[in-house]
Amino acid sequence: MEILSFPVTPFIVNCLVLKDGGEALVVDPGEATPAVLRSLDGCTVRTIVNTHCHIDHCGGNAALKAETGAELVIHKDELQLLQHMAAQAMMFGVPVTSSPDPDRFLAEGDTVSVGEAALRVLHAPGHSPGHIVLVGDGYVIAGDVLFAGSIGRTDLPGGDYDQLMESIRTKLLTLPDDTTVYTGHGPATTIGAERRGNPFLVGL
Repeated sequence: MEILSFPVTPFIVNCLVLKDGGEALVVDPGEATPAVLRSLDGCTVRTIVNTHCHIDHCGGNAALKAETGAELVIHKDELQLLQHMAAQAMMFGVPVTSSPDPDRFLAEGDTVSVGEAALRVLHAPGHSPGHIVLVGDGYVIAGDVLFAGSIGRTDLPGGDYDQLMESIRTKLLTLPDDTTVYTGHGPATTIGAERRGNPFLVGL
């Protein structure tokens, strides 16, 4: 498994490309940059996943889907956000291309596959109502739930601090300490590093 990270958009979102066995999975394409598209050369892209549907994580959906023909998948509780990207763009004062509707919804316990690898879907609301995380072999794609030294913001529509902390406690902190955490913004970290040093997690 190869995991590539591409910082995209003015919000510096980590668009992740997972490659295995000639297939690729794209997570949170905030922007379909030339570097992201080049990384997919020679791969069959079957799936595009939005961990959640804030515009910085899904602004490249339309372009990437048009380029690859891949299916777009989200949690059903993110559909309203996805369908109101124009309103989000006005809130932040940035241009955005509306996303196509999802091809199907993901729910807790589903899996997303790339090559021989299967990632388990966990519902982790709090930053947004339908936020999901993807758990692989020794790593987790955490979106905007947990960051190196911080946590996701909860002041946007649909955010809930208590719910976010419960998601972190029950969905992420149950993973082994050596689990690599690929975050939606900033550097990767590990569950153990955040358990020991993240000031927001004291008492969890």
